[in-house]
Amino acid sequence: MTHTTASTRARRPRRRGALHLASLALIGGLILTACAPGGPDEAAMAATTQTSAEQTYVTGAGFSSSSSVDATTTTETISATRSAAEAFMATLSDEQVETLTYDYDDETKSTSWSNFPVTFVERAGLNLADLTDEQKSAALGVLEGLLNDEAYQTVVGIMNGDQYLLDHSTSSEDSLGQYYIAIFGDPSGTEAWAVQFGGHHLGINADLNSTENSITFAPTHLGVQPAVYTDASGQEIQPFDAIYSSAFAFFDSLNDEQREALYQGEQVESMVCAPGGTCDFPTGTGLLGADLTDEQKSLLLGVIANWAGMADEETTAATLTDIEATLDTSINWSGATEYDMSTGDGIYFQISGPDVYIEFAAQQGSAGADVDGVTTSGWGHVHTIYRDPTDDYSGSVTQQQSSGPGGGPDGGSGDPGGGGVPGAGGPGAVPPEAP
Repeated sequence: MTHTTASTRARRPRRRGALHLASLALIGGLILTACAPGGPDEAAMAATTQTSAEQTYVTGAGFSSSSSVDATTTTETISATRSAAEAFMATLSDEQVETLTYDYDDETKSTSWSNFPVTFVERAGLNLADLTDEQKSAALGVLEGLLNDEAYQTVVGIMNGDQYLLDHSTSSEDSLGQYYIAIFGDPSGTEAWAVQFGGHHLGINADLNSTENSITFAPTHLGVQPAVYTDASGQEIQPFDAIYSSAFAFFDSLNDEQREALYQGEQVESMVCAPGGTCDFPTGTGLLGADLTDEQKSLLLGVIANWAGMADEETTAATLTDIEATLDTSINWSGATEYDMSTGDGIYFQISGPDVYIEFAAQQGSAGADVDGVTTSGWGHVHTIYRDPTDDYSGSVTQQQSSGPGGGPDGGSGDPGGGGVPGAGGPGAVPPEAP
């Protein structure tokens, strides 16, 4: 599937608001079909020709969120998320509340999320699959209160991608599509508290602090597989389009000398700092932030905002201002140099600085989740990590090594059966046919 380069694309403005009904339907009751090869028009045509026998109905139709707060400030987001968390907890039994909640400084916060399936790394809290429809709706309301519209749509797309694989792929991993929610601390109090939500290709850690009027998402894991799938109406779902677009907008802004410093080689690298693992953050490889123009720095911050800017406008602005103040980053890039999913094995990039660390890594393996006509490796299978080397979890805990194969710097580069391919090329390698 071919896409134009990111310089021709305009990103949607970041905003907050009530979740659209169509987005709820994605989680609650979409009929999904396999994505056909080719562009969006071909995929839509293919979707309309699928027989009913090939369509799989996602169970749990009818979820709806009660959240309708249009938050634009940090205070409003914290309030909306607190109200949604309290409403969710009110639907639970005492036993379920006990399973859901932890002390704010419980180190479980740092070990119960991963880029591996829940059968490999045990998650904290409640499994949405074990909840009633009312409880699931209330759980999703917590996310809706926390996230801006664009971030929520990304999360919806990630979750339904996993469900799509469960329904259509050859994978035998029965934990696909399972997601957990946990709360650390007391949402009803005045002290800091945190929301953790995730599953295979998602791990959100959001710390909310009313006293400091702050929200942080460090660390957070966003992943996707496949990159593109099509729903029964013929609509193309591409959860990572905004991330790809902003990344290539930055790449396209660089001159030849800058690209020579940035580019590490044609072969895509594996992750250095895996989700759920400790990390000695690398620095000094690639292009330096000090060598960017003001416009390029703005584009780089736009890339970072995909992870650091998942809440409201005020929180995003404050976080990016702090990062910009110490934008002594190193940025490197491997793999494709054009946003064209029909060629190559995808991309790897790393942004490493005092207050931000991001890795975006295409996984060179499908982990057995193969679907005819759908790319589930490389471009179609991505793991990412966002961390703040100085303030993960808002300083409430120190990152511990998670259990299972996902823990540690070397354990989280791929999935069972997939695995990342070690990087090739060195600093200064010239990109092939750089645009």
